[in-house]
Amino acid sequence: MDLFPDLKIDMVADRMFADNFSEQYDVTSGQYNSRSPYNSGNFSISTVLIKTSFSTSDENSSSAFQNLRENRLVVADRLANNYYGGTPFARDLDGFPIGFGKNSQAVLLPSFLAAYTGSDASGVSLGIFRDIPIPNWTAKYSGLMRYKFFKDTFKRFSLQHSYKASYTINAFRSNLDYALNPNGIDAGGNLFSKTIASNINLVEQFNPLMRVDFEMKNAFKFLAEMKKDRALSMSFDNNLLTEVKGLEYVVGVGYRFKDVTIASKLADNPSGVIKSDINIKTDFSYRNNQTIVRHLDYNNNQLAGGQNIWSVKLTADYSIGTNLTVIFYYDHSFSKAVISTSFPMTNIRTGFTLRYNFGN
Repeated sequence: MDLFPDLKIDMVADRMFADNFSEQYDVTSGQYNSRSPYNSGNFSISTVLIKTSFSTSDENSSSAFQNLRENRLVVADRLANNYYGGTPFARDLDGFPIGFGKNSQAVLLPSFLAAYTGSDASGVSLGIFRDIPIPNWTAKYSGLMRYKFFKDTFKRFSLQHSYKASYTINAFRSNLDYALNPNGIDAGGNLFSKTIASNINLVEQFNPLMRVDFEMKNAFKFLAEMKKDRALSMSFDNNLLTEVKGLEYVVGVGYRFKDVTIASKLADNPSGVIKSDINIKTDFSYRNNQTIVRHLDYNNNQLAGGQNIWSVKLTADYSIGTNLTVIFYYDHSFSKAVISTSFPMTNIRTGFTLRYNFGN
């Protein structure tokens, strides 16, 4: 949508639910009897995690993860009140209601979503699925070109920002134990969950968080952007939260050398002279990736992986003829792991490419 003439905002909301159902029957005296109805599938919905995007989160501490721990008792009490109908209920040694322990899927899932969406645990939905997708967005603003200084100095000048986040269940399935005994207790002392998910994921991307892109009238080009992302995976099998986060800075500069003349037999004119522009572009980037494993049951956050990556990418192209372009490229990257078990790596790629366009 266009709120202002030079401000463009694209908003996207999506929800995907795939459900497969299977059922077996046996026949007794001509009567079909249903046996083992079974659902399985996957689920994804757009959401917003921006309330916790910039909160403290490293291998030493995480404010959102601490909220997850604290949310569990609030969610467990809500579930117990619903299940026991408001009558008094007993608690286990950790202070949680019987049937809704601190590591129950029914307790962990809403607690996790409330903590990382910045919601109140006393009001978060207790179900595994969500009905209403929250829009994500991309915004671009080019209105500075309306001002005299920018008109006189730049050919183009734009600012851009983008945000995307999703809540995903890669695989869910029916709990056959629940179908046989809805009030049954599992090995951990928790009531059976109707639907089982081994893990759930929250993924967030600022791509970019902010980008400045302009070209001056003297043919100088400049781009600077910052990208930020994180992926959170909550496992109900071992009560671990894996957090993968990245931060990237990119600076790009370019310049067009106009009407560069070269004598060559490849020229497509009788004079044997090629006259074209040389476009040079260089991108410098730095990216930091980290993988942190957090334990719910005890204070032990581990930096499990990650790396720092520096790179330089240089390209230069020159049109030899109407359809033929020669391109020089040089890519240099260096990566160093954030843990001592991996070796630093350097990769260099360079060479020339000839590109021929068969069109008119």
